[in-house]
Amino acid sequence: MPVMRGLIAPQNTFLDTIATRFDGTHSNFVLGNAQVKSLYPIVYCSDGFCDLTGFARGELMQKSCMCHFLYGAETSDRLTLQMQKALDERREFKTEIILYKKSGSQFWCLLDIVPIKNEKSEVVLFLVSHKDITENKKDQDHVVGPSRAQRRRSRAVLYQLSGHLQKQDKAKSKLKINNVTNANPVPEYKVADIQKSRFILLHYGAFKAGWDWLILLATFYVAITVPYNVCFTAVEIREDGGSAARNPPSVSDILVEILFIIDIALNFRTTYVSTSGQVVYDARSICIHYVTSWLFVDLIAALPFDLLYAFNISVNFGVHLLKTVRLLRLLRLLQKLDRYSQYSAVVLTLLMSTFALLAHWMACVWYFIGRSEIESNSPSSWDIGWLHELAKRLGTPHLNGSLTMLGGGPSVRSSYVTSLYFALSSLTSVGFGNVSANTDSEKIFSICTMLIGALMHAVVFGNVTAIIQRMYSRRSLYHTRTKDLKDFIRVHRLPKALEQRMMECFQTTWSVNNGIDVSELLKDFPDELRADIAMHLNKELLQLSLFESASRGCLRSLSLIIKTSFCAPGEFLIRQGDALQAIYFVCSGSMEVLKDNTVLAILGRGDLIGSDCLTQEEVIKTNACVKALTYCDLQYISLKGLREVLCLYPDYAQKFITEIQHDLTYNLREGHTTEAEICIWPRAYWDLFILCYGATRFLRNTCLKVCPRQRVLICRSRKSCHHLSLICCYFRDIRIINLIVYTRIKCRYANADTWIFVCM
Repeated sequence: MPVMRGLIAPQNTFLDTIATRFDGTHSNFVLGNAQVKSLYPIVYCSDGFCDLTGFARGELMQKSCMCHFLYGAETSDRLTLQMQKALDERREFKTEIILYKKSGSQFWCLLDIVPIKNEKSEVVLFLVSHKDITENKKDQDHVVGPSRAQRRRSRAVLYQLSGHLQKQDKAKSKLKINNVTNANPVPEYKVADIQKSRFILLHYGAFKAGWDWLILLATFYVAITVPYNVCFTAVEIREDGGSAARNPPSVSDILVEILFIIDIALNFRTTYVSTSGQVVYDARSICIHYVTSWLFVDLIAALPFDLLYAFNISVNFGVHLLKTVRLLRLLRLLQKLDRYSQYSAVVLTLLMSTFALLAHWMACVWYFIGRSEIESNSPSSWDIGWLHELAKRLGTPHLNGSLTMLGGGPSVRSSYVTSLYFALSSLTSVGFGNVSANTDSEKIFSICTMLIGALMHAVVFGNVTAIIQRMYSRRSLYHTRTKDLKDFIRVHRLPKALEQRMMECFQTTWSVNNGIDVSELLKDFPDELRADIAMHLNKELLQLSLFESASRGCLRSLSLIIKTSFCAPGEFLIRQGDALQAIYFVCSGSMEVLKDNTVLAILGRGDLIGSDCLTQEEVIKTNACVKALTYCDLQYISLKGLREVLCLYPDYAQKFITEIQHDLTYNLREGHTTEAEICIWPRAYWDLFILCYGATRFLRNTCLKVCPRQRVLICRSRKSCHHLSLICCYFRDIRIINLIVYTRIKCRYANADTWIFVCM
């Protein structure tokens, strides 16, 4: 049974896990790249951290996760060295330290450093969380001793990651992250394994497909037997005194009831596809979804009426009428029929089956009406019903020897065949008259049957092609394109990995636009209306601060050139060295920026990537790769179209060039550097430099050994960088060049007698 598989590719959900668990007051954190030693650049920062410090995300990317930009006059040098040592040793560290916001205001910060490992147990990221505890410090510093202050250092941030709370006395309680016996581990930066119990069934698995076919047959069986038993068998039971103890149900009836009960149990353990296209494996979510959807209908349809016979309980006519609630199971069948809509032959078969099933129901009701007419009138004086006419032709009258008791009559087989003949002839035409309605009740039913037959005849037989084209044209187009895609893959023998990427991209694109070509659909509309529609479709991107100063006309022009894209997990959006064609906005999902297998940045919802050099007609080479970690929806503006729009609005163009430098989460332009300077001079000046600057904080910062006779000195503040530049003015042979600090340092000026200083 064909089903929608959903998006099942493994995803790296680390960023989503962090964002979900950091929900509350402890959402101020940054992620540092542990693979770039000594610098440990920031690859992600939370919105809470930006709000706390006053810096924009674009200003923080690639800065050191030690957050030198937050240091000030009262920041402890001893604690900063301990932080650097903890990062170098890749271990946890916690402390309370004085930091400074962008505005210059001072605050006490509870700082926690936690190493994040990948699937190889290698530390690849550092989680550095910050909590403003200024108010607590003001209230408690004059009464709280050192030992109590140590206990007061909350691990609430790490608790949000572990999801565990050790319940203890309030006076001694504290939150832990790495409780070996009870807590969950810190999320790892890796492709997430599918967490599925072995007792969970896949909705697209072979077993579930076979089971669905079995339930489908059982549903058809119920739709046929329940009306028959109510109208034919139950009437005979009522004539026998209202008891059915002598007519126990068949084995098939009991098996169908058992199947329906088992199906309910299996539905509690079967995965499903969420509205976002993801396959849900969580047992609790599956139960909630089933309880709120089809459980009530399935429970009513599975009421075990036939099991009453096993306990010798008398079953009367009313119980057989209650069995009609099993027809609610047809609602479930209608839901599954959508799976067959792609097959024209199956659609025609199902339409014919529906028509035949309707005729069966009409035949049962026709017999029930005739039997009720006989029972409600005196058998000796009333003989105008259709069953009386049939009995006369067959020579099987309904009167026994006393002429007062109802008995005899046509057999059940003859009665059903005649009823079905009348129903089909009435549904497909006006009937032939050999079985006709004689009483008022029969005539009213015949009129209803012919009206229904006119509709069914027109729908099923007269307009089959029109129905398929009208109701299934979109599905037919979808499956036609799917078949073409599969034929293309088969003819060109594409590998499985590439085949999966193509199919997922096609399915996701189709699910977003349902096969509708927006540009083709809107091309006949006026430009004014098209622009308004485009602005509505792309309002999330146009609400960025980058476009706040743009006029409405400029926004309308931009909206017309915005396109959408999709990336599956592991797929590269951009590769290093490619020509940059657009600027990209991440609508959902998470991505990572890589260079030489080193993570430079992690991108999430709302991030903007591209280049800040957009006005010149030149080829922009990318300096890194951009790879999807999860399923990502993107919007992008082509550079060519953007340049054309900016030429039309020169006033906004200048503002755009200025603003985009701050709004870009990551700049992919080749040659773009962070704010770093390399100062180089001969080693002979080293001793003089120490004498001039040895007493300042600059030389107490960490030095990184580059080669046996070279060092890189990282300057932590603008002030230190300014002091260094003043000293450099006294040396003639100093040369200053721009260099990307977080990559491997290469300098053609460096030699064995050269010292290199990096000023951040």
